[in-house]
Amino acid sequence: MKLNTPNKLTVARMFLTPIFLATLMIDFKFHYLVSLVIFAVASFTDYVDGNMARKCGLVTDFGKFLDPLADKMLTTSAYLGYMFIYGGTKFGWHIVVITFIVLFREFAVSSIRLVASTAGGKVVAANMWGKCKTVSQMLGIIFALAVYALGEFVILPANVSDILNIVIIALFWLSAVLCVISGAIYIWGGREYIANAK
Repeated sequence: MKLNTPNKLTVARMFLTPIFLATLMIDFKFHYLVSLVIFAVASFTDYVDGNMARKCGLVTDFGKFLDPLADKMLTTSAYLGYMFIYGGTKFGWHIVVITFIVLFREFAVSSIRLVASTAGGKVVAANMWGKCKTVSQMLGIIFALAVYALGEFVILPANVSDILNIVIIALFWLSAVLCVISGAIYIWGGREYIANAK
């Protein structure tokens, strides 16, 4: 199957995901800055591929399925990376719970999409709440990466570092709340596929 440009950008985002996670977790000089740049570029492809597909009439069922999957891979990899970074700190349990919420939601929504595709022959695109969830996740992750990248250039006072970490956790919790809301709406909207599934 020949991929159009938006779908190529989506596939590129998927390939950037393991590279991003590696740069986030492997300790080398300015690795947070590198991971920030990679994540920002990958996030930008999400904006570009969607707009290009809609404006140029290149929306495909393959793209509807792959685009949210690529988003899930990218954002989930970041949360897993932060579980590694915050592990053993006083903020660690927040990341674990938030990551669980995110994964639970993504598995549930992916199941609905699979049932809809199998039982109804329909590819369900992401809804507005799902897009808001993804945007909030990407912005929160970019902010967190920016804070850590800043720490590679200047030594932040302990109280400032704590405040910034609290802001990061608050942004992550906001994304988690949107995960629950968007997931519940998605599952409710897909209840007919569940009822008709054999």
